[in-house]
This record gives sequence, structure tokens and C-alpha cells, in this order.
Amino acid sequence: MAMFDDIPDQLRTSLPAVEKQTFPVNLLERWEQPGIWWQERVEHKIDPYQKYSTTRVSNFIEGAHRDGTPFQGHNFASQDYLSLASHPDLIKAAIAAIETYGLHSAGSAALMGNTALSVALEERLATFLGYDDVVVFPIGWAAGYGAVKTLVKPQDHVVIDILAHACLQESAHDATENVHVHSHMNARAIESRLARIRREDETCGILVVTETLFSMDSDFPNIAAIQEICHRFNATLLVDCAHDLGALGATGRGKLEDFDMIGKVDILVGAFSKSFASMGGFVATNSKGFRFGLRGQCGPSTFTNAMSPVQAATVLAALDLVESPEGKERRDRLMHNALRLRAGLEAAGFEVLGKPSAIVPMLIGDILLARLMTRYAVEFGGIVNLVEHPAVARNACRWRLQVMADHTDAQIDALVEIAEKSREMAEMHVEWLSANDNRGLEPAALPAAAEAKVAAAAE
Repeated sequence: MAMFDDIPDQLRTSLPAVEKQTFPVNLLERWEQPGIWWQERVEHKIDPYQKYSTTRVSNFIEGAHRDGTPFQGHNFASQDYLSLASHPDLIKAAIAAIETYGLHSAGSAALMGNTALSVALEERLATFLGYDDVVVFPIGWAAGYGAVKTLVKPQDHVVIDILAHACLQESAHDATENVHVHSHMNARAIESRLARIRREDETCGILVVTETLFSMDSDFPNIAAIQEICHRFNATLLVDCAHDLGALGATGRGKLEDFDMIGKVDILVGAFSKSFASMGGFVATNSKGFRFGLRGQCGPSTFTNAMSPVQAATVLAALDLVESPEGKERRDRLMHNALRLRAGLEAAGFEVLGKPSAIVPMLIGDILLARLMTRYAVEFGGIVNLVEHPAVARNACRWRLQVMADHTDAQIDALVEIAEKSREMAEMHVEWLSANDNRGLEPAALPAAAEAKVAAAAE
């Protein structure tokens, strides 16, 4: 008889928020129970996090779970949208940078950490993005966090989308107590809040924060409309373009192209880790003064080592490719793949969120069902990312599928089939758990029909 394994009750719900705990008194002891919870998730095969690759990042990958259990499959879990992580031109550029400049920047950008490559990258990005000035950072998080924290003083206000990236949310709250979180992509809420702030204080600074493409829902706001609202109330707009720059737009400049807003947003921040095959980020501005603030009074820039020569060379080579006919062809393939995956999942009865992009959020809902579906997907050869509470609402767990230019039609169709099989297995597993809860008896076997389905799905 086929049999499912039990999932303890404590693993069927979210982890209690450790940051809200005040007991035990010892700070490290507060993490003991969460540590046990995470370890139990591994033991019961419902912990998809901290996986690692054992081959190059590609559309098919081999890797292992954090306990060393190996897996392989079609890779829809990596942020390599244009499939440049192993592109020969970028590898060649990285090797040349090492041979010329060595491995390490060996200093902050304020002192002696820049190289000719990082300076060239800033100049190239300024032209590409339509700004007077660009400052690069060694990681994308540092760029977003540093820009907000450098701009905003305690008496100032931040008006921020509820789904804005964590680096932007955290920096806002670290900078001021006057943080106003508005409902997702609600321009009217922004306008109303700015009007109220200005009625009460005509002298404070106001920073409005949003994104060109939100990664959890794959949707995008009207940036032109929000910038106009900011101008009316003498507020400054900061936009994060991490997920669409390079991957979308006729010339690779992302959603800003669609709104005719190239170089027109007050401050643009972004990351290279999605479409440019490198760690790192940037802040673009038309303010010469703000550049010096980012260099000399921004902790994530002033007090850390600058971008390495390898990073700068890789991003420069990626920019060459993004602006080339090959880049256009890769963006076209990426969109073809995203549309095919969305259509396939919807035809299979799944709810797909947002608009077409490299991100395909597939809603699952229940947290236990989502964990089990992810477990079976990997076993069936589909490598996916699970997003669960508290990153999303308790009843809004999802797969955040990430499409690459190099995915084939066959791989996309295979992933849809894997999703269907995983859903069927997970639903039967949940049903089995429900039937055996609080029985005080030997675990019930599956009915014959369900057993046949399990065997068929596992083939």
C-alpha cells in the first residue's frame, strides 16, 4: 500500500515572528526553537530554502538541499532572465578584468576602491539610463537602502508602496518615524497622503518610493502619473527598476520606456543581479550634490569595499549585449517563454498573477499545500521557488517562477505538467493528513483509486 508520511502540526503553519519575541532573556536562546522548526522542516522534506547549485546556473541545473540531498531538474528558480550567467562574452570579460586589475577593489569608493572599470561603468550607465550621474554599489540591497537613508532625515516623510522591496522598507523606517505605507500601486492614496502632509508641514522633505515592476505580483504602476503627483507637492520620487531593466523594453530600458520616462524619474535605483549576470547595484540622479552624499555620507558606500573589477567588467559586457541585436533577440525569447508558461498554467487551472514579465507568480494559497507542492515539484524535476507567509499573506502562498531566455518550449511544457502532478500529489497528501489527524489508530492507507493516482504521478 502506498503511504504518505506525517507532517507535524507545527510544520503546517507559519513560523512565529522571532523579532516580536521577548523571552527568553538571552538573545541567542530566542533562536533555539526557530532553529529546531527549520531543522524539522528539512527532516520532513518541506524546506525548499537554502538550496545550492553544483553546476553552472542554467535552464537545467543540478544542486542539493541544505542537508546535502541532491536534485536536478528544469530550473525556474534562478534570476538569470537573459541567460547571461555563463555567456562566453561575459566570462571572457571577467577573466580579462582579473588579469588586468586583480580580484579585489581593496577599498571604499570614497578612498581608493574604484577602478577604471567601475568609473567607466558609471559613465556608461548614465548614458544608458539618461541621467547626469550614476553611482554604483557592490550589492543591489546597498544601493536601495543607501539611497533612501542618505536622502531622508528624521523630520522628513516617506510615502511607500506596501509591496516595495525590503531594503527600501527597512531604510525608510531606519531614517524616520514618519513612514506612510499605502495600498499597492494606489496613485490616489499617494496623492491624498502628500496633500495631507503638505497641509500640516510645508517645509519637510517627502520621498515617494515605488518600483517599475513588483516581483511578487509581476505588476507595474503608472510611473509618469506618480512623478507628476510628486512634482505638484514638491516631493521626490525614487523608483526601483531591479526586475525589468535589461529584460523588458524595446531597447532594454525596462517599463520606463513604455511611459516615456527614461531619465525623467527623480531618482532611479536598480540591481545587476537579474539581467546583468553580476552582483551590484546603482543609483542614478541628475543631482551632482547627491552623488557626493552617496560617496561620503552613505554607510553602504562610504564604509564598505567598492565594486570589484570582475563585477564592473561583467556588467559592462552585459550592457554591450543588452544593447545589441542579440540582446533584443533574447528579450523576445524571454517574453515568448513567459507568455507560453502563463498560458500553460492558466490552461491547467492555476491562477497566474500580474502581467507578462520574466516573473510568473503562480498562486497556490494554503501554506501546507504550497510546501507539499514544492516538495513534489523538485522530486519530479521542476526547480521552483516557494514564497510563503510572512513574505506574503497566509492564504496567498505562491511559486515565484522565474523564466529565462534559454528555456525551451519543451521545458516550459514540462514545468506545467510537473505543476499539475505536484498539485495532485499534494492535495492527496493533505487529504491523507486530514483523515489521520487525531485518530489514535494506525495510519490509514490510501484508497485503491488514490493509490493508483500516486503511482501514476510518481512515474
